[in-house]
Amino acid sequence: MNLDLKNQLNKSMIAYQDFEKVDIRVGMIVEADDFPEAKKPAFKLKIDFGELGVKRSTAQITKLYKKEELIGRQVIAVVNFPPKQVANTVSEVLTLGVPDKNGDIVLLRPDAEVEPGARMY
Repeated sequence: MNLDLKNQLNKSMIAYQDFEKVDIRVGMIVEADDFPEAKKPAFKLKIDFGELGVKRSTAQITKLYKKEELIGRQVIAVVNFPPKQVANTVSEVLTLGVPDKNGDIVLLRPDAEVEPGARMY
């Protein structure tokens, strides 16, 4: 590992207690709608987190996903960030994804179906 990368990794280290503050849960997408008001193409999602209820999110995932295919899909999201205004809607959770080789967002999800609201440890 080169020294510059090693220094960068050391700077970004956080305490385990900091990680424990982030509440990451599995949810089931129950609704997906177009979001034409967004600056970049996106969907408005409603995600069921079990006992936490249904939360709203926005996601720039229109290149890889059709809204009809999203219904019933499990996703992973941060549920304890403050709500964020996105155009004319409020996003209550941050749906997690990573870019593929083209920069398009691929949603994170569990390998097997789990209960909505299950917490990541």
